Amino acid sequence: MTETTRPAVLFVCVHNAGRSQMAAGYLQALAGDRIDVFSAGSEPGDRVNPAAVAVMAEEGIDLSAATPLVLTVDAVRRADVVITMGCGDACPIFPGRRYEDWPLDDPAGQSDEAVRAIRDEIKARVETLIAELV
Repeated sequence: MTETTRPAVLFVCVHNAGRSQMAAGYLQALAGDRIDVFSAGSEPGDRVNPAAVAVMAEEGIDLSAATPLVLTVDAVRRADVVITMGCGDACPIFPGRRYEDWPLDDPAGQSDEAVRAIRDEIKARVETLIAELV
């Protein structure tokens, strides 16, 4: 990452249907064009978790058109920061990248209140990440 290049962040979880989508949504909404944002999963689901879509809509962030994507080596290569979502997902390791694991509960099958709590923790972590990167 150089001074003229925006940092790029990749969020990864197995299905790319909940935590990583919420994190990408928040980072895009809060950082705008200051940070490039990607998300992917090693075994992407068919759609984004409807509960995640609903609780993010409460925050004014629309994930209804988001689609789970497969994790590729190229996606990791493009990222300056790779963040896994506490799901034990394995990512290719490239020198010079920053890797973090955010141990977050999976929102799948959780109550609305539990998904909101996960959402709020993700938002706090994303706000910290933005402060560190820009």
